Amino acid sequence: MATISKTYALINRRVGKAIHQYRMIDHGDRILVGLSGGKDSLTLLSALDERRKRIPVAYELYPVYIDPGFEPGYAEQLAHYCTVRGHLLQYEITDHGPRAHEPSNQVNPCFLCSRNRRKRLFEIAEELGCTKIALGHTRDDIIETLFINMFYSGQISTMTPCQAMFDGRFTVIRPLALVDESDVQAFARQQNFPSFVNACPSASRSKRREIKELLHHVYRSNPNIKGNIFRSMSRVREDYLLT
Repeated sequence: MATISKTYALINRRVGKAIHQYRMIDHGDRILVGLSGGKDSLTLLSALDERRKRIPVAYELYPVYIDPGFEPGYAEQLAHYCTVRGHLLQYEITDHGPRAHEPSNQVNPCFLCSRNRRKRLFEIAEELGCTKIALGHTRDDIIETLFINMFYSGQISTMTPCQAMFDGRFTVIRPLALVDESDVQAFARQQNFPSFVNACPSASRSKRREIKELLHHVYRSNPNIKGNIFRSMSRVREDYLLT
């Protein structure tokens, strides 16, 4: 990275805070970085790569992309982008997306596609000897997941910044957990990240997009709301919830 912008400095501080606060990375870790081709995952890879060049904690990065199988795909272009930046991308073309959109599964194709791709990520992590899986979810994603689960699953839960899986065999980490999506967007523009078109037929009508639009409307009424929602998830007063 040629220059360090104010936006990246902000992102880096928040990534560092998240890593330390939630104890995400240890010396010697082999970390699978789940790429999607979107700005969030590319920012994640950039931040983790730049960070390891100047801190005493040594860790290895293994970027992986699971192509859901929609046409036109961009796996090779993404691989080239990673190669130019010194990373060897492991990618796999699957049929997870088309199968999830079969007529028998029209209610929630996103859930099935996501579950199958995530399952494959864990399998590849085991093959590579990685015990950590880094995903590019931002603070906005964590908030949106809270509302998705309340609205559509009837439960209060969300993604956590650091989550042990399969009896501790793997740990999913989200180093962008304290980073706003707007800062990622600004950084992506500054770095001229490639723009890959998501060919998924549900991309423009997903539940997450509905929640994102709803929250965007709410945020415009009061700039403190997003921070208050995020803080509320660690300030749960169980005595005032139904049991």
